[in-house]
Amino acid sequence: MNYSQGSGKQYHINVGEGEVGKYVIMPGDPKRCEKIAAHFENPKLIADSREYVTYTGYLDGVKVSVTSTGIGGPSAAIALEELVNCGADTFVRIGTCGGMDINVKGGDVVVATGAIRAEGTSKEYAPIEFPAVANLEVINSLVDASKKLNKVYHAGVVQCKDSFYGQHSPETKPVSYDLLNKWDAWLRCGCLASEMESAALFVVGSYLKVRVGSVFLVVANQEREKAGLENAQVHDTEAAIEVAIEGIRNLIKADMNK
Repeated sequence: MNYSQGSGKQYHINVGEGEVGKYVIMPGDPKRCEKIAAHFENPKLIADSREYVTYTGYLDGVKVSVTSTGIGGPSAAIALEELVNCGADTFVRIGTCGGMDINVKGGDVVVATGAIRAEGTSKEYAPIEFPAVANLEVINSLVDASKKLNKVYHAGVVQCKDSFYGQHSPETKPVSYDLLNKWDAWLRCGCLASEMESAALFVVGSYLKVRVGSVFLVVANQEREKAGLENAQVHDTEAAIEVAIEGIRNLIKADMNK
């Protein structure tokens, strides 16, 4: 059913075909869009609808966009589906995460290679046996960008959940037995960090046959806090934004050379 009443715009993001570039950066927070768009050439506000803010501009002469997704898998999946309808096919989620592995510190950058599907959205796209895996070209572009920019980075699996407070105060929840046991399992399996959107984006991207990857700023690490280790808190996302921008530039260059 078409809810857009013939407007030619996607129902939630309020963007039409051709109004976004092939390459899209996807923060959660709408307020980050203007900050990210400042890295573009000639950025223009395209839409501001619900949690979805979209700017389009250029990087190295190629049209690119940024669209916010809000918090969590459901709204991120909506944004991805509608952006693909508008012609985009390469996506980099940029956001924040909480460190889990003891070596992941506040201020570091994490590039997700895959995600634990501890959320609900991806289950409505694929059976739980199907893995949530980032696109290899996007992973490599973000790792190369991290190296070029001399960022302290980690590449590996992240955990995606639906409940922020289920992570930070699991002992208060009626299902604490499940949350605590699984958290321990993720740690023992070497999970780097926890966030909320990548599992849904990776699975939806696989289904839609588009390229999706993620890069995060580590805000802090609650496991370091528990262990009595130094645990800096960092909230400025500029390091992750710079990696995302350079990663998109790498992808543009690689695509042109194909």
